[in-house]
Amino acid sequence: MPETTSSVSDSLRAGNRVVAYGIAAIVVILLGAAVFLFVSLPDANAFNARVERLFVENNDLTTAAEIKLLEILAQSGTSFSEVLASYRSVIFVLLLFSTALLVASLVFLVTIVTLNRRISAIQRSGIQVSSMLISREARAVYINDMEFQLTEAAIETLSVLAEARLDDEVMTGVQIEAVISGRNEADCEEAAGATRVKRLRDALGNQLVSELLVKTVARRGYMLAVGKDAIRMI
Repeated sequence: MPETTSSVSDSLRAGNRVVAYGIAAIVVILLGAAVFLFVSLPDANAFNARVERLFVENNDLTTAAEIKLLEILAQSGTSFSEVLASYRSVIFVLLLFSTALLVASLVFLVTIVTLNRRISAIQRSGIQVSSMLISREARAVYINDMEFQLTEAAIETLSVLAEARLDDEVMTGVQIEAVISGRNEADCEEAAGATRVKRLRDALGNQLVSELLVKTVARRGYMLAVGKDAIRMI
């Protein structure tokens, strides 16, 4: 168990480092992109400067039509500078949204990877059950002070598996069905016992917990992943 805890802690620390480096990389990349975009945009006052230069270099433009034309050019330059300013604002807002979305995506990705690693660690180590009290009369099982109400069939299946665990035995579906039904093993089917185990797992509720608590041993059968000293039956 300490090795598993250490492994999970290392995974969490590694995940935190990945998040930190990822966020830093995203900020640097987007900052570089922002600088490039802002530098690439033309000067907002360039058009006004050119119009002003026309005024200075062409003193002979004195007719009303010529002056009106210069005024229109000056107004166009002002509009152009305002449009560029709005473009800069839009680009800045889009970059902020992009940063937020990328950071959120990175955090979610690392969270999923970390959770998968933790689940894998739990699957490798199994469930640590310190006590299991099976009460046939109450049709309940108490696992680490957590109570699970079971059906009559489920409590019978759990009791059979518990008794087998006390004897260090692995039971096949045929054996489980034979013990519970009282029939000869030759008259029982593996599928019937497997169905009883499935219903027991369903009654325990959480799929991860039930799959790890009632383990399937390849080509041998089923057993409880619980220490013998932790099992009590009343």
